[in-house]
Amino acid sequence: MKSLRNVTITLDEEVALWARVKAAEANTSVSRLLGGVLKRMMQQQQHFDRARRDFQRIGTAVISEAPYPRREDLHDRPGVR
Repeated sequence: MKSLRNVTITLDEEVALWARVKAAEANTSVSRLLGGVLKRMMQQQQHFDRARRDFQRIGTAVISEAPYPRREDLHDRPGVR
């Protein structure tokens, strides 16, 4: 089991009320609601960072000097015309 860490945050009254309502709708606490939001943000950032590193590693090797194919060539479906 992962250890949990307590933190204190300060919210505007309007934001705090909104968070309480959203937490109640999700049948959870404000703490768990915010923890989930922050965890998703962290995972998205990690995914982005990993993708950026992969792209930097590959570099421009995947970029071709060939011209883009024409739309007609990509979408030509014999028998439809």
